[in-house]
This record gives sequence, structure tokens and C-alpha cells, in this order.
Amino acid sequence: MNVTQRYRYLYKPLVFVAGVAPLAWMVCGALQLFGAGLGADPVKKLEHECGKTALNFLLLTLTVTPVRDLTGLPQLLRLRRMLGLFAFFYAVVHFTVYLVLDLELNFRLLGADILKRPYITIGFSALLLLLPLALTSTNGMMRRLGRRWQSLHRLIYPIAALAVWHFYWQVKRDVREPLLYVGMLALLLAYRVLRWRARRAPRPARATPAIAPVTSRSGSATAPERT
Repeated sequence: MNVTQRYRYLYKPLVFVAGVAPLAWMVCGALQLFGAGLGADPVKKLEHECGKTALNFLLLTLTVTPVRDLTGLPQLLRLRRMLGLFAFFYAVVHFTVYLVLDLELNFRLLGADILKRPYITIGFSALLLLLPLALTSTNGMMRRLGRRWQSLHRLIYPIAALAVWHFYWQVKRDVREPLLYVGMLALLLAYRVLRWRARRAPRPARATPAIAPVTSRSGSATAPERT
């Protein structure tokens, strides 16, 4: 099985199953199947789990590049798009649960929350920034945008920062878990900064071997002959 076949028939299905598994667990919890449950406040539990799953997929998307560089497996880049789309999917589900089940489609209350509650403002901003990345994730949009596509998709860095910030601000007491995400994001961004600086560092010039002058029979030095 070559690299393309492994990607299509092994890696891609495994990532898809891993991406769908959290949603399947939440559905089982909502329906109380297989012993799963969502606790005393199922709406808040669903919001929290969807949001954290979206954040997990965001960080996994950012992890692909350093893992590719360290392992020498360029085919891992083929999985980055799927991970990013799962991050967008769970972010949309997170927002939908909040809007439909928590606010009961009260758009006036939604607007008030976005304006008055900073952590919701930050989370909503991250979702809006994710939207153009999801819409331009196809091969056709990559070809159409050209170099602008890469510049647009660098929005993943502020999006991840906003998502971590959103998670940190909504936790009122025990902030150890949000701080863990802060540390992981800091490492992923620091790796990119170091790689960027390494690429821009001037490379040492290669020493040019000296060419001895050709001495004529009369003893005078002449220019070296061309070959």
C-alpha cells in the first residue's frame, strides 16, 4: 500500500472516526444510551464539551506542522484540512447549543450577551473568523485565491488565541485546565516563531578556493587559464 492509498483508506477514515466520536458520545448522553449521561445541567454540559472539542481540534490542526517537520512525514499535511473542518463543525455546534437550548432563539438576548459579556464576545469573534477558513478549504478555492489563500488561513493563529482566551474567561474557579491549553498554544506558536527566524537567518557563505596563478616560463605571473 503506497502513501496515497494509506491516506485514503487508513489515515483519513481513522481521523474521521475520531472526529465523529465526541458527537456520538454527546448524542448517547443526551438520549441516555449505553450508560452515558450529561449530568444535572445537560445544556451546559453540551456547551462545554462541544466548545472544548472544537478547541482540541484547533490545537491538533496547529500540531500537524511541527509533527510533520519532526517526523519527516509530509503526508500528514493532507489530514490538516479535515482537522480544521472538525474544529469549525464543533464550534458551530457549540454556538447552536448555546443559541437554541440556552437562549431559546432569543436573538435580542444573544446580541446583549455578545456586547456585554466579554468571553462571549471573544468566542463569537473566533467563530466568525473561522467561517471564511471553512468556506475556502476546498482545492478549487486554493487555486482561485493563490497566494492570498495562505495569508487568509494564517487567521488560524489569532483564532486559536481567541478560543483559548474564551475558555479561560468562562472558567470562574479552577483555571488549571485552561492554563494547560494556554501552555500548549504557546509552545505551538513558539515553534513557528523559531522556525521562521531560522529560515530568515543568513546562511554562512561557502569559502571559495583560491586559484593559484599560472607562472610562465619567464617567471611572470599570468591569469589562470579558462577550461
